[in-house]
Amino acid sequence: MSVVAIIQARMGSTRLPGKVLADLAGRPLLERVVERARAIPGVARVVVATTVEEPDQAVMRLARALDVDAFAGSSEDVLDRYYGAACKVGASTIVRITADCPLLDPQVSGQVLARFRRGDVDYVSNTQPPTYPDGLDTEVLSFAALEQAWRQAELPSEREHVTPYIWKHPDRFRVANVASNEELSALRWTVDEPQDLEFTRAVYRYLHHDGRLFGMQEVLELLSRHPEQWAINQGIGRNEGYLKSLQGERRS
Repeated sequence: MSVVAIIQARMGSTRLPGKVLADLAGRPLLERVVERARAIPGVARVVVATTVEEPDQAVMRLARALDVDAFAGSSEDVLDRYYGAACKVGASTIVRITADCPLLDPQVSGQVLARFRRGDVDYVSNTQPPTYPDGLDTEVLSFAALEQAWRQAELPSEREHVTPYIWKHPDRFRVANVASNEELSALRWTVDEPQDLEFTRAVYRYLHHDGRLFGMQEVLELLSRHPEQWAINQGIGRNEGYLKSLQGERRS
C-alpha cells in the first residue's frame, strides 16, 4: 500500500493571497504543513499539488527545496489536479491535506489513516460530521475511489473540492468517519483570513520550541490558559469556500 499525503497549495487564495508562503515562526507556512504531513504515522511520501499559474512557480520551487514531489495542474479543477498528482507518484492510498492547516496534528491524521487501513472502506474522514477543530481536517481515500470521482463528478463544487462526490454518494462508496471524544468543531485553527494567520502565529510563539511538533492537546491547554488568543479569529464560518461553490451552482 503506497500511502501518499497530497497537499493542495496555491498562491491565489481569494481571501488571503500568498498565504502558503507567509512567514510562520521563521519558515513558510507551507513548510510547516509539509513537516506535519511527513510526521503522520504510515505516510510514506508527501506531494504538493499546485497549479500551472505563473505565481505558483514559487510553490514548485519551495517543494523542491523541501525535497518533496510537486505536481502542477488545473487551478479550478482541483479534483483533476489531485488525480494527476496521485498518478505521478503511483499512490494507492491518498491522504488529503490542505495547505491552510499548519496546526495539523499528525497523530489525529494518523487515526484517520489507521481507520482506513482496516480495509473495509473506500473513504474515511474526520469531517463528516466535523468534531475536531477546523484545521485538523484529514481525508483518506483509495486511488480507485479518487479515479471514480475523477471520471464521474460533474458539478463545479465536486471538481473544485475533490471529495464531495465521494461522501455525497454512500451508495457508491464505503465511507466512515473518525470522531473526537470531545466536540471541538467550533474551534477555528485553519488559515483563510488575516485573523487566522495572526492566531496561528500566536500559537507558534507559545508552543514552537526547538523544532518539536506540538499537537492538539497542547493547543487546547494553551487556549485554556490564554482564552484571549482563542478570540482572535472567531466568528468566521467553517467551509466557506465549499459553501460559496454550492451557492454559485444554485444561481446557475
